[in-house]
Amino acid sequence: MQPDLSQLAQERPLRVLLVNAGEPDALTWSGLYQPLRLAAKVLGPERLHVDVRGPDKFMGDAGRHWHLVLLVADESEAALRPANLRALVERCRAAPYWGGVGAGVLWLADAGVLHGARAALPWALYPDVNAQAEQALLSPHLYEFDANRLTCCGGAASIDFALTLVELLFGAGPQAQVKESLCIDRVRGPDERQRVALQARFGVLQPKLSEAVALMEANIEEPLSTDDIAQLSGISRRQLERLFKQYLGSLPSRYYLELRLRRARQLLLDTNHSIVQVGLMCGFSSGSHFSTAFGALFGNTPREERQRKLAQ
Repeated sequence: MQPDLSQLAQERPLRVLLVNAGEPDALTWSGLYQPLRLAAKVLGPERLHVDVRGPDKFMGDAGRHWHLVLLVADESEAALRPANLRALVERCRAAPYWGGVGAGVLWLADAGVLHGARAALPWALYPDVNAQAEQALLSPHLYEFDANRLTCCGGAASIDFALTLVELLFGAGPQAQVKESLCIDRVRGPDERQRVALQARFGVLQPKLSEAVALMEANIEEPLSTDDIAQLSGISRRQLERLFKQYLGSLPSRYYLELRLRRARQLLLDTNHSIVQVGLMCGFSSGSHFSTAFGALFGNTPREERQRKLAQ
């Protein structure tokens, strides 16, 4: 499902503010700023205007108005949160659309403003999550759009996040021009996971969760049942479901299905296996079930996904 950013897309010009609370040479920052800067150059000031502020200067611009405000910092700067964080967060939320990138996601979650929202928190910051932040649905994905709240795990994913915003707001043409300027061939979608093992993300804190996900990843072609995974992990089904809900914002069965579908999408894009073969390789014995589940998650059929690849 594509996010509804129709209100943003109608603004002329669309005014975006990036609040850089970290280092200017960090990948999280440059990966976000450079695509948006190039998009503003392609589109012209009458369609897109991108402002940059430090936290202090942003707080001093009380009279200015932006349509989208993003709080940005590299994950390594998570402990260096601004002294005026609460006021800074409230100023960000004054915009119709707002969110965070990298450590900015953790700061927003810690401030309690992401309760019930899907949030793409950098995997390395999971140990720093406090009780307030646990009220957010922390996602293993690269970035998330949840109503008017936009979050990205940062790092190289900032590039994918920025380019996806450009396409959703202004269309494929401007995005293609920015991609060409940056020598980028493929933009990773919001459904793709941060490519880090669960063991690295949760460490020794949640070994049973890591073990359960490892079992899923090792059994794509012949999926295990939820009861089998719980038994092999040494916990009850109820405990397994609680862990998945708390840390991944999903049920084990749903997470497993999305894992298989993401693998199928990768195979459709990166290999020449037939659609039937891809379905079988990812545990779908029925072509209609594969197509329906794929369409429900990605918004198009496996055949349309393959055609999109061929058209590139």
